[in-house]
Amino acid sequence: MATKSVFTCSNCGHQEPKWLGRCPECGEWSTLVEEAKEDKKVVGFAARAANAKAPGRKAAGATLALNEVRAEREGGRVSTGVGELDRVLGGGIVPGSLVLVGGEPGVGKSTLLLQVMGYLGEGCLMVSGEESPRQVALSARRLGVGDAGFRVLSETDVDVIEATILEERPRVVVVDSIQTLYSPELTGAPGGVGQVRETAARLMRLAKAEGITVILVGHVTKEGSIAGPRVLEHMVDTVLQFEGDRYQAFRILRALKNRFGSTNEVGVFEMTGGGMVEVEDPSAFFLSTREGGVPPGVVTVCLLEGTRPMLVEIESLVAPSPLAVPRRVANGFDTGRVNMLCAVLSRRAGLVLGDQDVYVNVTGGVRVEEPAADLGVALAIASALRDRPVEAGTACFGEVGLTGDVRFVSGGPRRVTELRKLGFGRIIAPEGASEGSRAGARNGAPNGRAKRKEAAVEEVRTLEEAVGAALS
Repeated sequence: MATKSVFTCSNCGHQEPKWLGRCPECGEWSTLVEEAKEDKKVVGFAARAANAKAPGRKAAGATLALNEVRAEREGGRVSTGVGELDRVLGGGIVPGSLVLVGGEPGVGKSTLLLQVMGYLGEGCLMVSGEESPRQVALSARRLGVGDAGFRVLSETDVDVIEATILEERPRVVVVDSIQTLYSPELTGAPGGVGQVRETAARLMRLAKAEGITVILVGHVTKEGSIAGPRVLEHMVDTVLQFEGDRYQAFRILRALKNRFGSTNEVGVFEMTGGGMVEVEDPSAFFLSTREGGVPPGVVTVCLLEGTRPMLVEIESLVAPSPLAVPRRVANGFDTGRVNMLCAVLSRRAGLVLGDQDVYVNVTGGVRVEEPAADLGVALAIASALRDRPVEAGTACFGEVGLTGDVRFVSGGPRRVTELRKLGFGRIIAPEGASEGSRAGARNGAPNGRAKRKEAAVEEVRTLEEAVGAALS
């Protein structure tokens, strides 16, 4: 058969016979990559119909009623030995599932998976396409799992990998990484759209047919998304994303997709010399210990990640701008959201920010996406502009609308309970946030916060009321 070139979009997998600057399917620019493809003979509809009636056609598949299918119970999950990872997965690894773990280089993907394999021990296989067995052994000894008993295969040919898995029958297979594998049947280079799609599809079929859990490590692009076609994320059962600055000690593991559990849970880890350490109480780590009170521009916010309340500090700096268009810089928070909150503060709360540079930072290297952090960002900006600190022992949460109203967010009673447990004496929240919460606060207040017997919840309707309550 003759070969011809086809151009495949690296973002969505769409194919075109010629190169285009922009993909007509997903609209991304400069994503069409040339690949070699066999030019199969085109058969007309009449010929296909005649072939369908031929005696040698494939037999129809057997169907089953839904109540006849034997489903795995929740008890069939396998614990990874890492509580935070089990939380994100929904209780552990489901046998026969395909899991994709993504993150920036150096964030800790391979380290965490080596610790998992060290806990599972024998019956696990590490397929390393980037490191030699000696390098994997050195890393395992550094993490204290060198004698765990799992096996290592340094190979990138998917045919050899598939044959090895079928021969050894491991329970869990870790592939580091999917971008290094290739299929000899394709002419594209490893990491290309066709190679990533084909190798992932073969491992998926193997996992489903044999009941073997396969964990794939994926590279990320400069935008932070997983490299390769988007169809790769649709193939797998679970997509886990590592977040956090590589220069910070904390890492956030988030589920972007999970067919066997919730996508709202997050796991918090601390990178140490001995590997990834679970952080069971992240609020105590993300809150700073300051002597002499809280400076202007610092506000504590209570987030809700799945079922876990988590407290973070939001810092802001407002300074006169020498530019015609003032700067809006955000680290750990969406810059567009900061622009919107500045506009609402100017229009609805009477603050003049048109000639001020605004900087917002979330401490600890955490990426905040929940709308409940809007009120904390707005109050931090207002505190920095007026150079007036928020009273010690004060925390807040709530979503801010364009009309200047502070909207209700889910999990209000749970947030209030967490803040009271940590000793906060004053909580600024939207109306209805404290309903159903009757938990008392501890008398002791950590981190130098005000000591009060019970937290006072100040419910506000508008952003102007919130600013007045926080800076009064």
